Amino acid sequence: MNQIAKDERTKIRRERLTLLRRNKAFIFGSILLGTWIVCAIFGDLVAPKNPEFIDLLAVDIRPSSTYFFGTDSLGRDVFSRVIVGARPILIMAFGATVIGTICGTTIGLIAGYYKGMIDSIVMRLVDALSAMPVIVFALLAVAALEKPSNLMTMIIIGIVFTPIIARTVRAAVLGESELDYVAAAKLRTEKVPHILAVEILPNVLPPIIVEFTVRLGYAVFAIATLSFLGAGVETGSPNWGSQVAEHYSLIYGGVWWSTLFPAAAIASLAVGVNLIADGLVEVFDL
Repeated sequence: MNQIAKDERTKIRRERLTLLRRNKAFIFGSILLGTWIVCAIFGDLVAPKNPEFIDLLAVDIRPSSTYFFGTDSLGRDVFSRVIVGARPILIMAFGATVIGTICGTTIGLIAGYYKGMIDSIVMRLVDALSAMPVIVFALLAVAALEKPSNLMTMIIIGIVFTPIIARTVRAAVLGESELDYVAAAKLRTEKVPHILAVEILPNVLPPIIVEFTVRLGYAVFAIATLSFLGAGVETGSPNWGSQVAEHYSLIYGGVWWSTLFPAAAIASLAVGVNLIADGLVEVFDL
């Protein structure tokens, strides 16, 4: 019986992979996200110039064949800074989302499986954490730190995402925990960790994957917003939010490129992640 179930799961996975390969939103989103991941990994090799090099003779130069995205108010190459700036925001966004997904999935599995008193207590705590907007909570938590820290910012955003993911996972587990394969595992006297991790978790992965992708998009905006406000990111980090914050006031003087291109990078990354999420929702039929 278990082998039949495994074969059925394998067949379903193959069908979903086939549908994903044909889904235009997923493909386009993957290209956008993949491009920025390549920039994050190989940014130092891809960037044509040193992103930190200051050329006082090339201040606020418009986009040209020499400087594709122009230069900023310190004479730094905007194109190179946008490429290298993908690294900190992607590392932090993925890190925060992984933390939130692991914590939220664990809480959701426990609450959905045990139900009763444990479920009520856990979900009341989740509701309390969910009541405060992400950015407000993150700002308050980051403001409490002595100095900006990328790691602590990831942890804080991950904590903010935890209750949202926990609620989604709990809802999926509530339905799965009543099915025959869970009852069979209990009759085999399997331990609870085994039932949760081996029996139930594989069957609730689709909503977890979708939730991870959606939260990743929110993490990009949250980190960019905190960077723009000068909070949560270590000083000197060449991330896109900081680049926008440093130069947006120059737009009124006609120097738009040093703000537009980092802002467009943030938007393109968020759009790419959201397109992937839309494709996953369509394929998983959630």
